[in-house]
Amino acid sequence: MTTTPTTTPNLIEDCLPAVDIDSLTPDSRSTHPPRILMLYGSLRDRSYSRLCAEEGARILERLGAEVRFFNPSGLPLVDDGVDAGHPKVAELRDLVTWCEGMVWSSPERHGAMTGMMKTQIDWIPLSLGGVRPTQGKTLAVMQVSGGSQSFNTVNQLRILGRWMRLLTIPNQSSVARAWDEFDEAGRMKPSSFYNRLVDVMEELVRFTVLTRDIKDNLVDRYSERVESREELSKRVNAPKG
Repeated sequence: MTTTPTTTPNLIEDCLPAVDIDSLTPDSRSTHPPRILMLYGSLRDRSYSRLCAEEGARILERLGAEVRFFNPSGLPLVDDGVDAGHPKVAELRDLVTWCEGMVWSSPERHGAMTGMMKTQIDWIPLSLGGVRPTQGKTLAVMQVSGGSQSFNTVNQLRILGRWMRLLTIPNQSSVARAWDEFDEAGRMKPSSFYNRLVDVMEELVRFTVLTRDIKDNLVDRYSERVESREELSKRVNAPKG
């Protein structure tokens, strides 16, 4: 059955071309190490969300990625009379711009992510000088709990990842009774939790390598093309003089 334009009368036809397969298969792929930023949600001396992120970073580096951490100590609250020129805010935003993928690792506190984790995410802008610094980049989410296994925090992080237009990978890590999963040196013990952490990091690297050269095409939206077209029309047809 042939579909004709009359079956979709509400579409603006020239804003919805056929999918360009070639644009999703780049002629050449980037060969530099995938750039991954690690964010964690606790400032405790023995922070299990940080230890989990550090363990993940070791796996990422083993897989050939370049990894950087943001230390949230000193990061102000978003509504505390501080602007984006604050050194810690500028550092965070520079790292987000640099990276091609992120790992968000947060404790679960009172059934949710910590305020420190949310503050970091709230300082990441949806747009920055006409550039969307997170759009189309990859994301892996992890949480640690003091008691039984929970998925409240990773579910919340997934929602925020969608809001930030990130490509959140299917796999995730939730470490229960985190205080019993690390040795005195802060290294994660062998367990099914550790194996899942390795799974998540491996998947993140693969998704990052697969998508980083085509991320702009993956998140190119019909609704925004329509909006841009309408704005252009208004500007061109605006009264002169």
